[in-house]
Amino acid sequence: MAVCGTSVRYSEVRRKNSPLSEPKRVDLSVKQKRSILVAVVLPGAQRELEDPLDELRGLAKTAGVKIVGTLIQNRQWPDPATYLGKGKVEELKQLIELQGADSVIFDNNLSPGQSRSLEKQLDKIIVDRSELILTIFATHARTFESQLQVELAQLLYQRSRLKRMWTHLERNEGAVGTRGGPGEQQLETDRRLIDARVSELRNRLKIVEKRREQQVAQRRDQLTVSLVGYTNAGKSTLMNALTGADVFVADQLFATLETRTRSWNIPHLGRVLLSDTVGFIRDLPHNLVASFRSTLEEARHANVLLHVVDASSPSAEQQIATVNEVLKEIGINADQAILVFNKIDVLPNRSYLDALRANHPLAVSVSAIERTGFDRLAKLVADRISDGYIETTFDTSVGNGRLLAYLAAHAEVTRQEYTDSQVTLDCRIPRRFVAGIPDEALRAKLQQNGASHEN
Repeated sequence: MAVCGTSVRYSEVRRKNSPLSEPKRVDLSVKQKRSILVAVVLPGAQRELEDPLDELRGLAKTAGVKIVGTLIQNRQWPDPATYLGKGKVEELKQLIELQGADSVIFDNNLSPGQSRSLEKQLDKIIVDRSELILTIFATHARTFESQLQVELAQLLYQRSRLKRMWTHLERNEGAVGTRGGPGEQQLETDRRLIDARVSELRNRLKIVEKRREQQVAQRRDQLTVSLVGYTNAGKSTLMNALTGADVFVADQLFATLETRTRSWNIPHLGRVLLSDTVGFIRDLPHNLVASFRSTLEEARHANVLLHVVDASSPSAEQQIATVNEVLKEIGINADQAILVFNKIDVLPNRSYLDALRANHPLAVSVSAIERTGFDRLAKLVADRISDGYIETTFDTSVGNGRLLAYLAAHAEVTRQEYTDSQVTLDCRIPRRFVAGIPDEALRAKLQQNGASHEN
């Protein structure tokens, strides 16, 4: 049963004695549809871009849409009824007829009323930005967790738009003693079914979130680095290059939605866990951000955050701001992240990178494809992590198995020298592990030295 191009498993929440009739529905799937792309550019939007529809084209391509035309309007504010002005609606109607389009995709988020009004006037499928993004997420969701997250976001989006799915049912206003016709009754039934499914999904996600929190907690004894960034900034390609992993890479938006973790060996530091997360985008649906909060748990607890930026994009600065806003929304201080300017091998002009570096002098420039800039990136990560380290020398008996095992598990041993029954170890140990050293005298000495160093 499809609503807004999305699979809604009503059968899982339907009572046996409350059959859900199958109304006549419009197929809202945009895959393989001939579509017109529309953007209403408002004050404060990205007017400086040569093509305000550039990003929507990428989204449409990812969703499998066949683009047959475009329409752009600059307005001071959206029209309350149709978002577009009346004249542009007529122009859009003519463009649809000329190109034989069967759907219209907006780069704006429309209200339910605006969608209904446009559908009525144009007699075509109307899809707004949020719905298109949700459709892409639904297509790319592979794991059980991501499928639950996407379905929850879809249902919350659809709930306020149910009315347009039942307009073919007439209201029975003349019947005595009735509260409403079949349309109103069916709308109430559908809303109850969606609410029941939403409740079920939230309960399931709570279980998944607890499991993920446990997994993240188990890694707190290990050094972790997380990649974040705008979608298609090259995070997965960078992860493959740094770790030798084989995670899925595609030149499309939201190619992967799941968090992947691999081992990265950093010179003079050792092994860290590198995690890749779902990419962000402008005007990401709020319900989607909320649903994917648990997926971003890795980033929230990482020792170091790498904010990957497509340096070849003319809207790189806007993308940086968008990612920082989403990070703030999920409780992450974006100021602590290391900016990584990726794709310098495909810069259309060197001035792109020069402008970015002028605004962000502490950033590092890399090419994940050509594997350049990795040495400086590794050093920046090592230096950032080392801020929380104490460098020291341990002299102990070779029979002190507990201490040696603890240091092997929690410290980087840079030198070891054996003399008779003694061993000398030069180590770099994270401050958070000092309290667990199984030797009271050594522990007290290190804690005192660490406090003196801080002062």
